[in-house]
Amino acid sequence: MSNLIDKWCSLEETAEYLGVTKDTIRNWIKKTDIPAHKIGRLWKFKLTEVDEWVKSGKSAL
Repeated sequence: MSNLIDKWCSLEETAEYLGVTKDTIRNWIKKTDIPAHKIGRLWKFKLTEVDEWVKSGKSAL
């Protein structure tokens, strides 16, 4: 039940969570298959999806 609330995170929150810059996240959106969802003009992320993406090794450019 720990994943009961899996909130949507902003680009800024995701960058801070991963310890990278916002520009790095933007580059990943353009060049990789990072699990990002565009809602209106904003990019949103589920940290559980981002964790799985990192663990899969797809974050290495």
